[in-house]
Amino acid sequence: MQIESLKVFCDLAETESFTKAAQINHITQSAVSQQISSLERQFKSLLIERSKKKFRLTREGQVLYEASKQIVQTYDTLHSRLQELKDIISGTIRIATIYSIGLHDLPPYIKRYLKSYPTVNVHVEYRRSNQVYEDVLGNVVDLGLVAYPTRDAKLEIVPLRKEQMCLICHPQHPLAKGKNVKISAIAGQKFVAFEPDIPTRKAVDKVLREHGVQILPVMEFDNVETVKRAVEIDAGVAIVPHGTVTQEVSKQTLAAVNIEDADLHRPLAAIYKKNKVLSTAMRQFIAMLKEG
Repeated sequence: MQIESLKVFCDLAETESFTKAAQINHITQSAVSQQISSLERQFKSLLIERSKKKFRLTREGQVLYEASKQIVQTYDTLHSRLQELKDIISGTIRIATIYSIGLHDLPPYIKRYLKSYPTVNVHVEYRRSNQVYEDVLGNVVDLGLVAYPTRDAKLEIVPLRKEQMCLICHPQHPLAKGKNVKISAIAGQKFVAFEPDIPTRKAVDKVLREHGVQILPVMEFDNVETVKRAVEIDAGVAIVPHGTVTQEVSKQTLAAVNIEDADLHRPLAAIYKKNKVLSTAMRQFIAMLKEG
């Protein structure tokens, strides 16, 4: 029996998916099945109830999972300490991030990090906010990057910084004439919004309600890039993180206007699963993100 087999079993138990367990461990689904079968032969116990309706561990499987989790964590801690003794920082960091952070905030950090630690492989997945949480809790990734972090007893939240939001509109739009506007100025305007389940949308809606501002929703999208494209063709105005539109503003395809009488700052955070053993590579990466 190898540590790797116990890790595959833990990943399968936590994701409840042969596909995801295979993906996490960079092996085939068939290899996952073979390793589970090998564990069942070794312990002479059925570990998983084979049902097409729902994945479920047997009682023996649950006992093995709890013990294996401790073994794998102890092994990871040992491996990390030995690397520290040798001053070696290597391995892979798997990150899931929402689009706006991944496309606009993250690249400079990754560039700087890889310059310092060229032997580390940083793998980035672009996901919707709810999927980032699912991937972190399911051990599909090591680290998640989100806005407006949601507290969860199973997660550690590392606050990073607050990002200024701004109003964007077509350069010929009447609101583009000034550098600042009051939030009441967008009342009745055609509005390009994020989809309702996205945290930034919920925060913007809350600010609009607090100020008694009613807008005219015309489009909803799940990522900032599509929102920007819609505003560029003058489909409406939008409220987005300021850092996501610097390129468009410099090219004069969009105008960015500060909303002076509303608190529109978007908190960003890194999240990872509680009790996760952080490798030296991960700790250094989180430290770099916190530095700003």
